[in-house]
Amino acid sequence: MSENQISRQQVLPEGSNRVLGRDAQRINIAVGYAVAQAVKTTLGPKGMDKMLVDEMGDITITNDGATILKEMNVGHPAAKMLVEIAKTQDSEVGDGTTTSVVLAGELLKNASGLLDQDIHASTIINGYKMAAEKSQDLLNTLSESITIKDTATLEKIASISMGSKTSGTGNAKDFLAKLVVGAVTSVSEVKNGAVSIEKDLIKREKKMGGSITETQLIQGVLIDKEITHPAMPKKIENAKIALLDCAIEIEKTEVDAKISITSPEQMTAFLDQEEKMLKDMVEKIKASGANVVFCQKGIDDVAQHYLSKHAIAAARRVKKSDMEKLAKATGARVVTTIDGLTAKDLGHAGMVREEKIAGEQMVFVEKCKEPKSVTLLVRGGTQHVVDEAERAVEDAIGAVASAIELGKYVTGGGSIEMELSGKLKKYAVEVGGREQLAIHAFAEALEIIPRTLAESCGMDSVDTLVELRNKHEKNGKTMGVNVYSAKVDDMKKANVLEPMKIKKQAISSASEVTEMILRIDDIIASRGKPAAPGGMGMPGMDMD
Repeated sequence: MSENQISRQQVLPEGSNRVLGRDAQRINIAVGYAVAQAVKTTLGPKGMDKMLVDEMGDITITNDGATILKEMNVGHPAAKMLVEIAKTQDSEVGDGTTTSVVLAGELLKNASGLLDQDIHASTIINGYKMAAEKSQDLLNTLSESITIKDTATLEKIASISMGSKTSGTGNAKDFLAKLVVGAVTSVSEVKNGAVSIEKDLIKREKKMGGSITETQLIQGVLIDKEITHPAMPKKIENAKIALLDCAIEIEKTEVDAKISITSPEQMTAFLDQEEKMLKDMVEKIKASGANVVFCQKGIDDVAQHYLSKHAIAAARRVKKSDMEKLAKATGARVVTTIDGLTAKDLGHAGMVREEKIAGEQMVFVEKCKEPKSVTLLVRGGTQHVVDEAERAVEDAIGAVASAIELGKYVTGGGSIEMELSGKLKKYAVEVGGREQLAIHAFAEALEIIPRTLAESCGMDSVDTLVELRNKHEKNGKTMGVNVYSAKVDDMKKANVLEPMKIKKQAISSASEVTEMILRIDDIIASRGKPAAPGGMGMPGMDMD
């Protein structure tokens, strides 16, 4: 009886499965590569879209790598690891998710070839680590500096990040790029000499109807609420805004209380007292000088009446996150008691108005002076178009923020990957030993980006790579694939620019997940369940 059979009989429960050594590595590499192949064709401006249908029949049409992998609902543990790097890429830099996954898939494929040559996994991992570290150093030397004032360059970066999305074509791409750069620069703050950008302060609202070019940047906050009373003003110029984290109503006591009323006069007196208390609350708001109130809790009908008589507009049950954005945009302070409300607590906006968008009333708090929170209202003809436009805007925000925060950018179109590949191949010769084979494999894996871009626009991938290698050998470090003209071109002249942070994160994430997968030489599945026909699972592994 083999050692594997003994260990299963003595240790593992019935129905479990175990795969050892090279078989385990082969399975994990195959699964990882399959996930990368699933998103590979979406790379670049000429990439194709995927239609994803969930269990409920809801359709998502996108070529956003993170969205595709999230909606695919993969089951295999190795596949889930690749989904994680897409999520990390998305949360850290907001763009480059497809690049990171495709690169990881190619690194795994090249590692498989080395394993077939009897090169140990530890040697490959060491080589990949050295190549990743060298790539990070090379990126620093190959990148160029950018500041928050370089608006034209930032707009080019935003435009390129949106290029792969359906909405990021033609005039819409440049139009949205201007809005995104305006939004990011508005919320940026300089702390200790470094620029800090809190992307959450850019509120994204999407509404179906109209075209993408009707998307607007609001210098303030858009609240998805309506003004509570019909008699209240619907448009207030030079608004003085009070933000209340307390109810404008008589709150019920939390302890049991009994009120004994024995006559109609007592009942009238009780109601009059309630009304007087509400009136006093409104008078205190009026005394502060406020003409617009945003309340996080409820507003009594009687209080609404008195507010309308004083020409004060009010919105109730505003979300806490919106209250925080309003405070940042208007300079107001959120107060927890009406008694403590003073003129110093009020915020200011050039205009507060109510408008119906796509059949819903919304309150625009706009024309704020130097707002530290802004809103992008994304429009589109259908729900699928709006959703994809929002994803394009998300990518662009991430790209612009990454470029400003790190202050560096590189050329795109596969040019930086080709330059890194060439330099890593020279570095591999310097290193020597078996690790050089792994470094060379890493360098060749980087070429998957320009190869895929060439394939997506109908170019011959082999001819393109040969031409690119020749150009880069002759110091053409900015030469890449121009997918619009389907030829090898100077990416700097073509204004194809990307933040260095996206490339650094993609290479780092892809390298780390590959190293982690290569370390696995034993897969133990506690409960066995056959994989679904055509699924990505392996027989006997629990894919839940």
